[in-house]
Amino acid sequence: MNLTISGHHLELTPAIREYVQAKLERIKRHFDHVIDITVILSVDKLSEKEKRQRAEINLHVRGKDLHAESISHDLYAAIDTLIDKLDRQVIKHKDKVQDHQCTAMKRLEEPQAPDATHAL
Repeated sequence: MNLTISGHHLELTPAIREYVQAKLERIKRHFDHVIDITVILSVDKLSEKEKRQRAEINLHVRGKDLHAESISHDLYAAIDTLIDKLDRQVIKHKDKVQDHQCTAMKRLEEPQAPDATHAL
């Protein structure tokens, strides 16, 4: 798994990097077929009073690319809501993949039973 964390108009401290990695463990716990993760953290300065912290993530899994974005006044809060959104997307994708494979296996395993009524 490749993990890329970058900051735009923001210096990435080791604390922020460790926080993002710790939060991404939750995603790995639910779905371990992750190929590539790109996290972009940025600060939008509209005015001095109104600074917005933005967190974006692109997650590449086999057969699908997932994207989530979150905006907040606090960077850690933006990361938390971002991981919550991504977690819901990953669980939904995992359920779709598992349901699809499960129904295909059920169709293959149903053997044709001989009629017991004609055996008299």
